Amino acid sequence: MRRLPALLAVWVALCAFDRVETPPVEPPMLADQVRVGLLAPVERRLPDTPAVAPMDRPWQRAGRHGGDLRLLMARARDTRIIYVYGYARLVAYTPDLRIEPDILERVEVEEGRVFTLHLRRGHRWSDGHPFTTEDFRYWWEDMALNRDRYPLGPPAELMVEDRPPEVEIIDPVTVRYRWHRPNPFFLPMLAGAKPVEIYAPAHYLKQFHPRYTDADTLAARIAAARQKTWQQLHNRKDDLTEFNNPDLPTLQPWVPTTAPPADRFVFVRNPYYHRVDPRGRQLPYIDRILMSVADARIIPAKTGAGESDLQARYLRFDNYTFLRKGAKRSGVDVHLWRTGIGAQMALYPNLNAADPVWRATLRDVRFRRALSLAIDRDELNQVIYFGLALPSNNTVLPDSPLWRGEYRDRWAGFDLHRADALLDAMGLTERNLNGTRLLPDGRPLEIVIETAGESTEETDALELVADSWRRLGILAFTRTSQLDVFRNRIFAGQTRMAIARGVDNAIPTAEMSPAEFVPRSQTQYQWPAWGQYHETKGRQGEAPDLPEARALLDAFHDWRTALDPAAREEAWHRILSINADQAFTIGLVSAVPQPVVVARTLRNVPADGLYTYDPGAHFGVYRPDSFWFEGAEP
Repeated sequence: MRRLPALLAVWVALCAFDRVETPPVEPPMLADQVRVGLLAPVERRLPDTPAVAPMDRPWQRAGRHGGDLRLLMARARDTRIIYVYGYARLVAYTPDLRIEPDILERVEVEEGRVFTLHLRRGHRWSDGHPFTTEDFRYWWEDMALNRDRYPLGPPAELMVEDRPPEVEIIDPVTVRYRWHRPNPFFLPMLAGAKPVEIYAPAHYLKQFHPRYTDADTLAARIAAARQKTWQQLHNRKDDLTEFNNPDLPTLQPWVPTTAPPADRFVFVRNPYYHRVDPRGRQLPYIDRILMSVADARIIPAKTGAGESDLQARYLRFDNYTFLRKGAKRSGVDVHLWRTGIGAQMALYPNLNAADPVWRATLRDVRFRRALSLAIDRDELNQVIYFGLALPSNNTVLPDSPLWRGEYRDRWAGFDLHRADALLDAMGLTERNLNGTRLLPDGRPLEIVIETAGESTEETDALELVADSWRRLGILAFTRTSQLDVFRNRIFAGQTRMAIARGVDNAIPTAEMSPAEFVPRSQTQYQWPAWGQYHETKGRQGEAPDLPEARALLDAFHDWRTALDPAAREEAWHRILSINADQAFTIGLVSAVPQPVVVARTLRNVPADGLYTYDPGAHFGVYRPDSFWFEGAEP
């Protein structure tokens, strides 16, 4: 019998679900609506088999309904963070990063390529309309396969060797996805912080689609929304993950009620939410989330003044001392959570830089290795992080079963003599009167490192880096710009080097995707044009032309097509080894603790947690729908 991937070991859990033995309990916030007939009683709003939150972790206990949770965010677009935090997914990660059913009642998997999804009977959208496989059919046939809505075809995550799945609607609560080869991305993608949602509220969106709405009516709606085409209108209305359309039904624990732009956004409990606690209380416990928009630079100060009940976003380690000093006065606790990113900060040489001389220089591995060797990471760790971080490349962390010391340490030791020899071997031996090395065209070797400028932490680190590089005859300067400008300059090849956080998932298993280490996305700052080439299927960007980059793509293909878990792990190690050896990114330090500020009355938030975007969804993996306030209604 053929061995199947190790990930299939979790399928048993995906086929199991708990039952609640006590009658459902109505949230007091909704009681008046039920009493006057505006809302059905809770037992008629829940699915036939609701998902039961077990409350079996050391930091958890069953709670109470009520209260408002205050958050601070820096932009109106941060409404999408509530979607991340809410973390209702078809299948979801547990705090120990196992996948289990959530919105789905169960999943059946055959040979890693056939996935049968079973919905919960009686589950409803936030507006009370039934959630059925019609919502999957609509997304697939009328959105993903519609070239007006998805010009490039279905999302890449659903393609295996450029072939889409066969989608079969079996009955109102059963849908099957079948690929010709295994698709290891599918379930992890569905459990992601920002997944490709493979369903959409058909009953709401059909009013914006020409297949279901007559031309005159649709034209009037396009004009009223000040859009040019139906697809622009549909696109504006249909994004479940942005959380910016209050009219769009959702399955998340809280429903947006405020349309952007605004300075304050209100999210209220979803009356049809599918989870309950072991005592039958419908989740979420908290009635409302209040998100206030403030300048990112003053969010630490506002948090320290007690204006947020749960805050980690826009807080950095250099805020920790200040936050601790005011914690007692502000009625909050300040925790330090572990992080799951590959590096707190990493340098990204732009291998697609538009300047041909700089492009050739940055593509020479000796140059990248020399820059890495000329960074005193131990000094940086002591000066900025009080020795609490780990000097490291931008790679996996010791928490990952894929970790090897060589990935962390290769070309990461402080060795100016060796770095100097590498630059000399490149022919960069000429210097000006100030002792600065010269590029092949005679320009001084001055590197402008660009940053989004969200913290002095980066600029402090860059000062130390610049001091070390100056001893090599390399001058480094910092350029700060707003995030959108910062990214656009990188994408256009105008940036030679950037500084940003490292890979998002540095705690992977061999069954998780290694895509972050492979040129597959324009947002990978070390090779944006190669990533764009992949994302647009060759229509834009540049095809990778370095042999080592092509080797990464080959290893990724081997990982994706492997059936044997050992082969998948071997492909991962090839990818990690190439990245470490080639110094495509230059990590500074990793494992920097993340400050997490929690109101002293807020319960079920662990004091010791893992703060990571994907997998984990920041707070999402700890189920914020189960957070509750001491003193809320009994």
